[in-house]
Order: sequence, then C-alpha cells, then structure tokens
Amino acid sequence: MSLAHRILAGDLRAAARLMRDLDDGFRSAAAEMKLLYPHTGRAFILGITGPPGAGKSTLVDQLIAVYRQRRSRVGVVAIDPTSPFTGGAILGDRIRMNRHAEDPGVFIRSLATRGHMGGLSRSTGDVVNVMDAMGMEVVIIETVGVGQDEIDIVRMAHTTVVISVPGLGDDIQAIKAGVLEIGDLFVVNKADREGADRTARELAAMLEMKQTKPGDWQPKVLLTEASRNRGITEMVEEVETHRRHLIESGALERIREERSVRQFMDLLKERLFAEVFGHIQVNGRFREIVEEMTARRTDPYSAVELILTERFAGHRMSNS
Repeated sequence: MSLAHRILAGDLRAAARLMRDLDDGFRSAAAEMKLLYPHTGRAFILGITGPPGAGKSTLVDQLIAVYRQRRSRVGVVAIDPTSPFTGGAILGDRIRMNRHAEDPGVFIRSLATRGHMGGLSRSTGDVVNVMDAMGMEVVIIETVGVGQDEIDIVRMAHTTVVISVPGLGDDIQAIKAGVLEIGDLFVVNKADREGADRTARELAAMLEMKQTKPGDWQPKVLLTEASRNRGITEMVEEVETHRRHLIESGALERIREERSVRQFMDLLKERLFAEVFGHIQVNGRFREIVEEMTARRTDPYSAVELILTERFAGHRMSNS
C-alpha cells in the first residue's frame, strides 16, 4: 500500500515518513502528493510569525490546547533555523510542545529552513498539504523570526498573526512596514513586562494610519501572557472572527486560489532549474560558461539566454 493510502487510512507513521521524504527532496514523494492532493483544501491555516524571543512556541502550545478543547484536530509546522556550521536544526519547538505528544489529535512537525529565505522551509507547503489530507482541521505554521522576509507566510496562511514583545530595544522598529501589511492580528506577548501597553498603543496607532477600503478587515492588537495562559482564548476568538470574515467576504477562496498558483509556480521554477542546470553540469557547459564569464568574453545575461535557447531548441527538435 502506498504512503498516501496509508495516510488517508490514519497511519501517522506513514505521514511522518512522507514529510521526511518531502523535506529531503525525494522524487518518490511527488507521486504520493499527487494521490493526496484531491483530499486537501479543507484545513484552516494559521500563521504565527514574529522576532526571536517573542514567545511564539509557548503561545502556539497554548493555542493547541484551546483548539483541542474545541475538539479540533491540530497540525503544527514549526520552522527552525538551520545551523550554518552543521546544516542541522535546533528543533526546540517539539520540546516546548511536548505535553501534546501523546494526543492523537495533534501532529507536530519541525522543519529546518536549510537556508531558504522568507522564514519558511522549501517543503512547508507540501507538509501542510499532508496534514490537511490527514484530517487536521487547523494547521499552525510557526516561522523562524527573520523580520520582513517572513512575508512569505502571508502567501500560505489564511490568517497571519504577528507577535511582538516589549523590551526588544526599539519595539516598533522590530515591526517593519512590510510585516505590518501582512498581519491580520497583532499580539503583544509577555504583557506583564514594562512597556507592553505602550507597545500595543503604538502598534494600534500605526495600524490606524493604514489606508483601507470599506469592508476591509481591520486588524486588532491584543495583549497576551502565553506562559500564564492569559489572553489566549481572546486571541483564538479573534482568529475565528477573521476566519468568518474571510468566508463571508469570499476572500478565503481567493487566498486558496493564490496559494495554488504560488505552489504551481514554485514547483515549475524548481523543476526547470533542476533540469536545465543538471543538464549543463553533466555535459560540461556550466564550466565553459563560468570560464567565459571570468574572462569577460561573455556576460551572465547572454549566457542564460544561450542556455535556454539551446535547451528548448533541443526539446523542439526531439518532439518534431
């Protein structure tokens, strides 16, 4: 039986195996995803992003507990930074969420960024789809804190929550304009710290300056203390309010369509690069091009145009 069929039958080990194969880039994983794809598109995707030290993992741990109280099955994709020395990741999120380890209604997967920009691992979208096919009703993506590059999260999540915390130097400078644009909800965590109310007020003032159209969603700013389980229920209620807004306004279908387009384009770019670059590496053309550019006998723009012309002319000849 294929991994996909075992996953649809509720086999958690098969799901973990496929996620590992996806993260490692195995070609066999694509065949499994083709079988799973018709069973996706039902999960609600919640993105949690913010700077390091904001308490994102503790907050996600509390969110899991609230959603489980509501009988929702929860998947978590925790993106961890990759070590520049070993290539491995410090998968600390599983430690922080360990109390849910024995709950069959919770599935947590840590992924390493492997140098991928945007705060998201390359395989995040596929792992989310696996959890969707598993029947997880809510999938939470927690990203590594990399500032404005985390704008990638908005392309994948239905609701994006931006976490801030007082005491990180200039509080508002940690929330750049680009990140302000992606947030559907802003949360000032560790609200027991001095300056939390000021941070919340400044965030609210910045959000009020954003130009919006009638009927647009108006993000709120909430205060939480994740370590003491304060403000978490209110946060979930606001997330659910945003979900209803997306459904009623028709925006949810648009987000799903945009996510499909993005996934198709990312896969196409990845496959085309792998095919073209792999070909010129094998036949020696890559080394020739590097030598030509180093000697300034050609430029990278002309080299790319030449390789594409050669590659696709070869395809046309083989198909004729």
